[in-house]
Amino acid sequence: MGELVFAAKVTHVPSMFISEMEGPHKGCRQAAIDGLREIGARIEALNADTVIVLDSHWLVNAGYHINANDSFQGCYTSNEFPHFIQNLDYRYRGNPMLGDAIAAAATARGVRTRAHHVHTLDVEYGTLVPLRFMRAGPSLRVVSVAAWVAFGSMEESRQVGIALGEAIAASDSRVAVLASGSLSHRIHDNKVVDQGTFTISDEFYQQVDLHALELWQQGRFREFTAMLPTYARTCYGEGHMHDTAMLLGMLGWDQYRAPVEILTPYFASSGTGQVNAVFPLH
Repeated sequence: MGELVFAAKVTHVPSMFISEMEGPHKGCRQAAIDGLREIGARIEALNADTVIVLDSHWLVNAGYHINANDSFQGCYTSNEFPHFIQNLDYRYRGNPMLGDAIAAAATARGVRTRAHHVHTLDVEYGTLVPLRFMRAGPSLRVVSVAAWVAFGSMEESRQVGIALGEAIAASDSRVAVLASGSLSHRIHDNKVVDQGTFTISDEFYQQVDLHALELWQQGRFREFTAMLPTYARTCYGEGHMHDTAMLLGMLGWDQYRAPVEILTPYFASSGTGQVNAVFPLH
């Protein structure tokens, strides 16, 4: 039987790349990088063989989709932020059986979900960036799940999360699951975005983000799941926060009670709210 061994909500901000470059911003995202490195170290220590990334940068317009290729290899440049993320080499193994099992379990729950084995289906940077800063090795197997669901519902994503747990338990894998995306995600207006690398776009979004994190740290997921749909809409949650809905669906939704561990304290990035947070399993 398989086992879920680790779960987290992670950042994938592109400014982590300029943080590594010589210049005025060197070190600016060291806390975020350190948080991802700690996550990578914990996953390795738990002998996880597979990471499922709920990628809020993979946009889908109809249905739910999983990249279940047997391998991932290429050189990635972001079409959104080519000045930040360019020529990023990657090479990972896949876990096609697990990807197929997730799709079958979600479809059985009434959410039409397709697993794809198409080597020209690239992975997005919501998957690649966390893996890169986690220092994930090429032996780690990866399954990427589309979590920017333009016209899906929170209830559908909750069901997909339940299906994740079912498929993991029925597998032969030790699995870590990462919800990759921000909290609020209202990027600064274009005319001021270059001056707003380290600020939030509206204090309202920051205050709601901070309240959400307080609820997480107190294990108050009954209240959080009740506010999640409105939070996602009002604060422009990245990918409509379907990554968070899937994660919590897997963990028990409003019945989840564990106090979340904040590895990287809340920070603003180009108008958005970010965090690295571990969701305990026991």
